[in-house]
Amino acid sequence: MKARVSTLLWLAAVAGGGMLPLSQAHAGVFDDDEARKAVIGLRDQFNGFQATATQRIEQNSRTLLDMQNQLEGLRQEVARLRGQNEVLQNTVDTLQKQQKDYYADLDARLKKFEPQQVTVEGREGIAQPGEKPEYDAALKQFQAGDFKSAGNSFSAFVKKYPQSPYLPLAQYWLGNSLYAQRDYKGSTFVLQNMVNANPTHPKVPDAMIAIANNQLESGQKAAARKTLEQVVAKYPGTEGAQAASNRLKTLK
Repeated sequence: MKARVSTLLWLAAVAGGGMLPLSQAHAGVFDDDEARKAVIGLRDQFNGFQATATQRIEQNSRTLLDMQNQLEGLRQEVARLRGQNEVLQNTVDTLQKQQKDYYADLDARLKKFEPQQVTVEGREGIAQPGEKPEYDAALKQFQAGDFKSAGNSFSAFVKKYPQSPYLPLAQYWLGNSLYAQRDYKGSTFVLQNMVNANPTHPKVPDAMIAIANNQLESGQKAAARKTLEQVVAKYPGTEGAQAASNRLKTLK
């Protein structure tokens, strides 16, 4: 625009009959060229800067996008690993529980084959694995009124477990089984052995009353009276002593 203005002024001067000095005309054109070149240079620099900036922005955008993709990939990987860790932890917990249950069951099974500390009628002792089930089975036969089978079972128990904490009870019920079968002599023999071996056992008063019953059934009234009197004298205050005292009253 400036170049056009300068040219028009020059032409107007010529048309008016005047001529600008040649050096002045060249100076105006030179100034316009330099300015144009400067503008073009600045424009080229700006365009170059803009292109470079655009390239950098695009490059940074691509880099940022790549980083975001990598970050998202890492997040997914962390989530996957967490899931696997939870599965593994659950598996470990399950295996630990199964192992604990297994050893608990194994321990329970092994205990069935090991001697156990037991308390029978307030007295402690060591029982073999099969003692309690066999004793309970024989007692169940007696309670069902099968005195013969009960007698055989208790007799086998006494022979099999001579050191059993259930032995005094087995002898007591064996004596009662024999009494129920009217084997008074055999009953007295078994019960007397039980009393002699376990004088402080809680069942001794009842065993002695059973002996007195055998004696009465055998016609030994004097012996029965003496046995009952021993119960009253040796075990005062017990239910056995009270029962023996009541029985003595019937013998008078």
